[in-house]
Amino acid sequence: MKRVRCPKCDNYIIFDETKYQAGQSLVFQCDRCGKQFGIRISNQSSPTNVDCGSIIVIENVFHFKQEIPLHMGDNVIGKYQKGNSINTPFETVDPSVDLNHCTINVSKNKKGDLCYTLSDNNSNTGTFVDNIELKPREKRRIEDGTLFTIGATSIILKAI
Repeated sequence: MKRVRCPKCDNYIIFDETKYQAGQSLVFQCDRCGKQFGIRISNQSSPTNVDCGSIIVIENVFHFKQEIPLHMGDNVIGKYQKGNSINTPFETVDPSVDLNHCTINVSKNKKGDLCYTLSDNNSNTGTFVDNIELKPREKRRIEDGTLFTIGATSIILKAI
């Protein structure tokens, strides 16, 4: 199942993407506000959608779990807010998560393996790896299964 967000009121619409082919256009009408909008089913094998792993966000208070894909380069992580320009937002009611909290940089080493580097973006509450806060401008190499915390929200790196 896939979720799309209404561009007018931010309401989610859920649909089964497996029933459609790559490149197919779909039109939705929001149940809440009546806005009609369209999307195009992406081609997962295109070079712009190279699988770089994901993060699994677990909001501790409500045990709400989200999986968000990562891409090559900087993945700026923070709280979703309409109009926020970060590229890896997640939904949360955790007041201790900033709009632009931390960044995971995905790159390739000389062998061609993916490398993941975590840094804090001068957040108000810090970014913690193994219960140790990242210092200002510190970059920490993280691997598959690394648990890090921003505010009261836990995040697990799911590398490929």
